[in-house]
Amino acid sequence: MFEHGVDKSQIPVVNIMGVNIAVTDMNRLLDFTRKNIRELSGDYMCVSNVHTTVTAYDDPEYRKIQNSGIMAIPDGGPLSSVGRKRGCAMERTTGPSYMEEILKESAEHQWRHFFYGSVKETTDLMIRKIEEKYPGTAVAGVCNPPFRPLSEEEDQEVTRIINESGADFVWIGLGAPKQEIWMYEHQGKIKGFMVGVGAAFDYLAGNISRAPEWMQKANLEWFYRLMQDPKRLFRRYFYTNTKFIWNAVIRGK
Repeated sequence: MFEHGVDKSQIPVVNIMGVNIAVTDMNRLLDFTRKNIRELSGDYMCVSNVHTTVTAYDDPEYRKIQNSGIMAIPDGGPLSSVGRKRGCAMERTTGPSYMEEILKESAEHQWRHFFYGSVKETTDLMIRKIEEKYPGTAVAGVCNPPFRPLSEEEDQEVTRIINESGADFVWIGLGAPKQEIWMYEHQGKIKGFMVGVGAAFDYLAGNISRAPEWMQKANLEWFYRLMQDPKRLFRRYFYTNTKFIWNAVIRGK
């Protein structure tokens, strides 16, 4: 097991529906990362939104997972909005944006990256786009796991491959809650800072587009994604958004 050297108690948080959301913004988060990347090896960061927060509110085990990493950042605009209403100086820090900001600096800092998740077609496209957009970025490795639980032997082999790659960042693109569960189960076993970034692989590959800047700033990126995939997302958004508004906004939980 690997022990990280970052004092988690020094990271300010605001509790929203049981989840400790980091009081941060992109500049502070990047500064924190630059200063602590070596000590963060073996730990993980959750990229939290309304969906993951409501899921954590309903499921104590998942809530524990959300709160057990080094921090949970406010990927969802409504989280940072609630935080500000409670007197916290924080801004939305999305997983895809954080990933791209880190990639921009990677050649300068000689950071190495491992990508775990999605399918080969997507990660091949993503790696090609990264090499074009961020020349000099070191890709330490890629793994596209099967859509089933890994055997113990398979999991040990994946862990070995990641650890021998020398990665500083291990980006997990399995989607929530699967990616957070995976990171929690591998906390202290993986050499590298694990970050669950959901659909970021598809964004970087160009498979799906992000909402326009004005929609992101207006906390409407969820609506843009709903229009792209209404069949899959309508029920989820109706339930989670309604429950979030009732509990976090109206009741102040």
